Amino acid sequence: MKTLLILGAGTAGTMVANKMAQHLDPVEWKIIVVDQEETHYYQPGFLFIPFGIYRPNDVVKPKRDFLPRNVEFVLSPIDLIEPDENRVRLAKDNRVIDYDYLVIATGTQIHPEETAGLKDNGWHENVFDFYTLEGATALSRFLKFWKGGHMVLNVVEMPIKCPVAPLEFLFLADWFFHQRGMRDEVDITFATPLPGAFTKPRAAAMLGDMLNRKHINLQADFNAMEVDHEKGVLRSYDEREVPFDLLVTIPTNMGAEVIGRSGMGDELNFVPTHKHTLQSEKWENVWVIGDATNLPTSKAGSVAHFMLDVLVENMLRHMEGLEPLPKFDGHANCFIESGFEKGILIDFNYDVEPLPGKYPLPGLGPFSLLKESAANHWGKMTFRWIYWNVLLKGGDMPFESQMSMAGKWN
Repeated sequence: MKTLLILGAGTAGTMVANKMAQHLDPVEWKIIVVDQEETHYYQPGFLFIPFGIYRPNDVVKPKRDFLPRNVEFVLSPIDLIEPDENRVRLAKDNRVIDYDYLVIATGTQIHPEETAGLKDNGWHENVFDFYTLEGATALSRFLKFWKGGHMVLNVVEMPIKCPVAPLEFLFLADWFFHQRGMRDEVDITFATPLPGAFTKPRAAAMLGDMLNRKHINLQADFNAMEVDHEKGVLRSYDEREVPFDLLVTIPTNMGAEVIGRSGMGDELNFVPTHKHTLQSEKWENVWVIGDATNLPTSKAGSVAHFMLDVLVENMLRHMEGLEPLPKFDGHANCFIESGFEKGILIDFNYDVEPLPGKYPLPGLGPFSLLKESAANHWGKMTFRWIYWNVLLKGGDMPFESQMSMAGKWN
């Protein structure tokens, strides 16, 4: 019997397990999924916890609930991947799993220890992340009683998971402080290593204008060097200092440590991946999906979903002795929550930046592109149900993996 081994039971790994279980004959193939955590997190929901929109139990469910019954789920840390020997060593019981095909879906994690002073003294006291459930929950408790001051949101370095999330946090903070009648008591600064509000020029201009209108200060090209808790400042390598009473940070994002230990990754532990086929650049029976890749596209759930059909088709082709097809175009789309029950939708790929227009989603759309609307807000809010009930289970979604120019104004 042949083995398909999937490392990671987050969004990407779970979708692959469900899709491949539909295609592989269980008499010929065994599918094994390995993950070190039992709990599945709806990570887009972390954004809403600090503002009381979601509670922690709204974003957690057991991983086992979303995997097919005929898939073996192994709960264990991964000690080492040995791709030249087609095997993986697990930490639990020293188990070794030999595989015929490997899918790496190990995601990305924050590493606040990479920035000097970030975790000293004030960590989860007046310095918080919101990319973990613990950080988002601690920040929620802090904001309930905060009387105001200088709030700084800082992106330490790129790439990060969900590149629009920092902007969404800022827009929701503006809304939250208005709702509490204390917006005038809070100065908000966005310190980013980017030259503007976002990575793509037209979207950066539009989103930068929104920051201006909401009186959110932008410190661009800000490469964070250290947090000085004694002075209460965030300091950059060019010696700029931004004072804070509350620091919300998106720390350095890195791939799984086992990728580095196994000699399979770049300097940030992301796996070099063919940008159009999703095959490992070095091992032809190793495939990579989601945040674990080094691809120049957003690390976001929508991207993992758009990768899914390409990866599944190419693995099936490879199993039949056929060449993989270069079909993944870097497609990403994101609803950006902008506060006051409005949102923005952007849709782009490797070659086409976010453009204005309409997104013609059958049965639900059209949604406005690069423009605030109430429909975009509700698109964002209803996605949680779609995520748990359709997306994770490998269900059909009403859009293609490749980006379409339909409705866009170029």
